[in-house]
Amino acid sequence: MVVSLIQFIIYLPDADSLKEKRRVVQSLKQRLHTKFKLSAAEVDLHESITFAQLGAALVSNSKKYGDEVIQKAIVFVEQEVPGRVQDIVTHTEFYS
Repeated sequence: MVVSLIQFIIYLPDADSLKEKRRVVQSLKQRLHTKFKLSAAEVDLHESITFAQLGAALVSNSKKYGDEVIQKAIVFVEQEVPGRVQDIVTHTEFYS
């Protein structure tokens, strides 16, 4: 079993409230799940209005497949987020 992980911070300079930020974050999490079958969550910076840290994971049986999905997800997030994506970290874990 292979678990492919991604973690990143999004900067939302136009967010005026936590409600607006959470709307953007919830939409992004849902689209990552729908398009790439990633499980995603806001993992830090919950009380910040303009920053959100998200993590997402995919379980598969191939590192190559997991890496491809994660790279496509990175491109998707960079194109779709109404702000800037920064501090992108990817990781792969192997379990037997």
